[in-house]
Amino acid sequence: MILPVIMAGGTGSRLWPMSREHFPKQFLSLHGEQSMLQETITRLRGLDVCEPLVICNELHRFLVAEQLRQINQLSNNILLEPIGRNTAPAITLAALHAVKYGQDPLLLVLAADHVIENPEAFHKAVRGAIPFAEQGKLVTFGIVATGPETGYGYIQRGITFGSDAVPAYRVQRFVEKPLLATALEYLESGEYYWNSGMFLFSATRFLQEMEQFRPDILAACRKSIENAQPDPQQDFIRVDTASFIACPDESVDYAVMEKTTDAIVVPLDAGWSDVGSWSALWDVNNKNDQGNALIGDVFTHNAANCYIKSDEKLVAAIGVDNLVIVNTKDAVLVINKSQVQDVKKVVEFLKLNQRREYRLHRESYSPWGHNDKVVNAPRYNVNRITVKPGGKFSLQMHHHRTEHWVILSGTAKVSLEDKTYLLTENQSTFIPIGTQHTLENPGKIPLELLEVQSGSYLGEDDIIRISDLHEHF
Repeated sequence: MILPVIMAGGTGSRLWPMSREHFPKQFLSLHGEQSMLQETITRLRGLDVCEPLVICNELHRFLVAEQLRQINQLSNNILLEPIGRNTAPAITLAALHAVKYGQDPLLLVLAADHVIENPEAFHKAVRGAIPFAEQGKLVTFGIVATGPETGYGYIQRGITFGSDAVPAYRVQRFVEKPLLATALEYLESGEYYWNSGMFLFSATRFLQEMEQFRPDILAACRKSIENAQPDPQQDFIRVDTASFIACPDESVDYAVMEKTTDAIVVPLDAGWSDVGSWSALWDVNNKNDQGNALIGDVFTHNAANCYIKSDEKLVAAIGVDNLVIVNTKDAVLVINKSQVQDVKKVVEFLKLNQRREYRLHRESYSPWGHNDKVVNAPRYNVNRITVKPGGKFSLQMHHHRTEHWVILSGTAKVSLEDKTYLLTENQSTFIPIGTQHTLENPGKIPLELLEVQSGSYLGEDDIIRISDLHEHF
């Protein structure tokens, strides 16, 4: 039995302004119609695997649940980390959860934000790795290098362990991201692979190695699992927060893979990319005859080798070369492709000045639907709200603001103090200060409405929840 373990943490700040703290790149559709998380899971079709176990941060739990629901993969299979503690604790939690009921699956550990353009080659590598994992080996997948990449760690192969049909090698060593001259030497030698961060091993075998090399991490994770509280919504697997916060922060490479004598590397040549930058995303996207990757409403003239993406407005680019231009609803990035690593300078500036653009998009997502903050002014906000069928706000009130709801399409069931009534297209209602209220969509189609908030204070902490359905999300 193979249990896919999908690592869906991380913030992906190098792809700002699309990827942000509250909506990082693994939940975006950057390469294909589906989100990168959804692509990672649907890529498993054709392999004999169980439903995946997705590990994510508490902050992103409803995003993950909704995206799994969209592809019919939601089944109480989201393991929540109260705080990020790197890959070794995350995989340890997954292994402990897997063996909790007496099972010992092979864990296929995958990142949620990678591109693999040849799923068949990926499947072949996984199937080839199964016999080694069943023998108690810890398999990592080494990407066949296509250039002297300095942004990846490398794996040096040792003696042959597999056969011509299923090539595999003992891991000689893991090495950090090299300088260009060293990367060229690695490429010419033919002995080095890019470190993908993907693994296959049995749950109990991994826990044995954790017991030997990092018993402190294992003990903290075991305590987190043992003291876990049941989830009232039955959607998530929750661990004990205090126990997990005490867990050391460590990558699985440092904790186990660099220390074990049973590490095996299986080569993978499947069009892999971790799309860790805008230039990498340009690399994997389709391009026109001028070398431009264009997404959205874009016009170009005498432009070449550019990546241009627009969420809504028309972007016109004339006489430019080798640029990344990304237009979102609240930010625009223009950068030379050769300097995309400096996107972090923007993120650092936004954090230092406590600006919301590094954390939030103008559009935000909740269990009931999503909200587009169209206008954000000192004494009033205008929001375009979409409530999915069956979605419902928590019962709440406000001390400092009034709200006016105008229905654009669909049907709203509004509760205002002790009154409940239906509103349809072009109808509206007014919520005075201090009035308990809620709204739900009883219909079969999405409910669209405009919300005008006005008052002396419009902060989120003026939402006083009387009955909170969504755990303050």
